[in-house]
Amino acid sequence: MRLIGLASTAALVAACSGGGGGGTGPEKEQAKAPVVAISPADGSGKAKPEQGITVQATLGELTTVKVQLGGKDVPGTLSADKKLWKSAGNLKPNASYAVEAVAENDGQTSTTTSSFKTLKPAASFGLEANIPWTGQTVGVGMPIVLHFDQPVKDKKAVESALTVESEKPNTGAWYWYTDKQVIFRAKKYWEAYQDIKVTGRFAGVKAAKGVYGMKDFTIKFKVGSSNISTINTRTHRMVVKVDGKKKYDVGISAGKATERKYTTTSGTHVTMEKENPAIMISPGIEKGEPGYYREVVPHAVRISYSGEYVHSAPWSVGSQGRANVSHGCVNAPPAFAQWYYNQSKWGDIVDVTGTDRELEFDNGYGYWQKPWKDWVTGSAFDQAVSTAPGQAETPGNAASTPPTPAESTTP
Repeated sequence: MRLIGLASTAALVAACSGGGGGGTGPEKEQAKAPVVAISPADGSGKAKPEQGITVQATLGELTTVKVQLGGKDVPGTLSADKKLWKSAGNLKPNASYAVEAVAENDGQTSTTTSSFKTLKPAASFGLEANIPWTGQTVGVGMPIVLHFDQPVKDKKAVESALTVESEKPNTGAWYWYTDKQVIFRAKKYWEAYQDIKVTGRFAGVKAAKGVYGMKDFTIKFKVGSSNISTINTRTHRMVVKVDGKKKYDVGISAGKATERKYTTTSGTHVTMEKENPAIMISPGIEKGEPGYYREVVPHAVRISYSGEYVHSAPWSVGSQGRANVSHGCVNAPPAFAQWYYNQSKWGDIVDVTGTDRELEFDNGYGYWQKPWKDWVTGSAFDQAVSTAPGQAETPGNAASTPPTPAESTTP
């Protein structure tokens, strides 16, 4: 029994000692090279622009990612853990990209490359027209109206690519009037004397099946003086304030209201254009018929599509301040009308009260007629956005052709 115990002890000592038996223990595990995956894959010929580029290190960390388009670097962001890089924004359609990613893992480095091409769209979309246009100076009530050359089905994709920045922050919302027109209106009037920039990062944006934007655009315009006029058709007075100070309080003559078409619309109008002279023709009445007229009217400022103007009316001076005798326009004294014409610009406010015919929100730029809560629901996201400055600069050119207004009708 004692011998067995001694033998067992000796065996245990031998097994646990590090003696000079020449053993080396388990071999050290070899370091593995980093593993990187790039999407779109190398050789792709129809990559989707809206999916962008991702570079992911499934083993190790990314140290350098370089993406080029036509010799220029494509921006992107690297995650905090250095495992994932994503391109910023959409890719340009029908374009060739080159990706080079360097990764490191436990002292070993590797370089992974990919070259691919984005799909060629079946059709492209972009701006057909816009107001205001670059360089224009407008009034405090001016909307931003964009007309597209293709119907937009994915309104969220297009709206998310649009930004409005103003020097003096405001809140606004986009309103989809049709599939080809979207309008931006602020919650409150723009503050006077500031720059505003509209950016559309449209390159690679999918507007509809097979339809992509090919280039970005930028529109830059200015807000000038605050010209706000109030017209009371019952007292026959028009008051004009410039930058908050009263400049004029004059007698006017509004629509005689014998028929609805001869009734001046009540509501918040926005000046649209100026004509000197304007040719005004009786609506719906042919030459030779009772009530026909064709007048050459000086110093006319349009305030609606339905043919309402503030204009000079020397023929009705005796009624101005006393009675409403016009066919729907605001007849004004010649000297004041000339001053008002020279002072006015697109986007000034003309607020009319006193009649039972309300201005439709889409009659001219009467967008202020729609309550704010209803306006916001016209957004693809059903929400307002801030115009605070500091958003990313986008290169590009904007269309500069204003839409053609409706024909003049009533004097």
